[in-house]
Formats: sequence, C-alpha cells, structure tokens
Amino acid sequence: MAAHRVGRRQGRGGGSPGGGSLGGGSPGRPPPSARSPALQRRPARATVKYNRRELQRRLDTESWIDRGLQELYRGREIPDEVNIDELLELETDEERAQKLQLILKSCSADPEDFIQQLLVQLKGLPKQQLLQRPSPEDPPP
Repeated sequence: MAAHRVGRRQGRGGGSPGGGSLGGGSPGRPPPSARSPALQRRPARATVKYNRRELQRRLDTESWIDRGLQELYRGREIPDEVNIDELLELETDEERAQKLQLILKSCSADPEDFIQQLLVQLKGLPKQQLLQRPSPEDPPP
C-alpha cells in the first residue's frame, strides 16, 4: 500500500507524514519565503519583552540585596528578609529608610550606604502585582 505513495506529489495534501506541504507551512498558506518579513513578526512580543525587562530588573535588585546583606552580616544569620513590595508601598524614602533600619538593627556593620543605594535602586521599580499578567482563567477584577 505504501508503494503507491512514493510517486505522489506532496502538493496535493498528504505526501508527508506531518500532513504539511513543501515549505513547512500550513496548508493553504504560502511558504515562508513568499510571506513578507513584516507579517512574520508578532506585535505581542513587544509587551512580553517589556515585562521580561521589568522582571529582570526586579530579579537583579533582589540578588543585589542578597549580596549586600551577605556582605553586611558576613556569614552570620540574616534576621529578616527585605521585602521589596513592602518598601514600595511606603510613601517616602524616609519611611523606607526607617523600615530598613529596623530590619537591619542587629547588623554590627554600618548599613547606611546599603540603605541609600537600595533606595536609589527602588526608584521606578514596579510592584510585583503590576508585573504579573492576569491568567485567562482569572476573573476580571
């Protein structure tokens, strides 16, 4: 039975095991070389890249905080976690600095440089809820 398929043309809808035509595209669509380059790009990717960039910035800030805390505590146990979202919810840098001083009160090293650098890094950083895209299953707010 397979012998009669050998001479069959693939353009007629079914010569290849995957069911596609030559060129790898879907049936009824022109091969990729015939499509214009502008139509091949999906505009939704710009949003994805933007969210990835913001997420990467947040991850970089979190790892910077971890390195800074390890340096401040130098091998000793770090008492509390610095929650970026809690800091972002505070209105002013003074409130954020006070909260950080409370968290870092057990640190024997002077945390002032760390606090000031962290306040600079927090500028323009969005809260985590703003970075998450709603799931299609989630009901609208």
